[in-house]
Amino acid sequence: MKIESGSALLVIDIQQEDFMEMTEDNMNDPRWDCIRSAKRVLDVFRAKKLPVIQIKEVHRADMSDFGRELDGAEGIHCIETSPNTDYARLTYPIEGEYLISKRRYSAFFGTDLEILLKGLCVHTLYLVGGLTDVCIHYTAVDAHQHDYHIRVVTDAVAGSSQEAHQYALKAVQYLQRDALITTEDIENAD
Repeated sequence: MKIESGSALLVIDIQQEDFMEMTEDNMNDPRWDCIRSAKRVLDVFRAKKLPVIQIKEVHRADMSDFGRELDGAEGIHCIETSPNTDYARLTYPIEGEYLISKRRYSAFFGTDLEILLKGLCVHTLYLVGGLTDVCIHYTAVDAHQHDYHIRVVTDAVAGSSQEAHQYALKAVQYLQRDALITTEDIENAD
């Protein structure tokens, strides 16, 4: 496998809200496997000086932009006035990385992601973050519909459940047969 120019990493919804309990003392806890793997992928993209696009979900305090999102299993989350809506500390953006806030599941919907990707001449998107069955899936589907190659790093994404995670990965692989890779694949790539 080769990661070449024209590739970009999308770090999707790795926000403090989901990692408040992560500390120096419990960093090796298995519940943090996903973010530790995402950090390893992030380190590779940073070392290769390839574009990193950090995406976070943000909602207005008056909740006027939730739309139908609260009709499902999710409760109120990612309110813009909460410090926990910020990016998670372990994968926090550094200077030169691109920041995008979204108000829906797909990172393409209602954002300037497409404009940015065209400006950066990107053709392949690598995805890490969460949730596999929600924001990763919807972003991957939209990327596919916009004719991007997609690579979901399977051990650097997490779903709302293990079953939902697996079904979402199968759905992505249905769209593009080479879409599923691992952190080890990234670290061993040319």
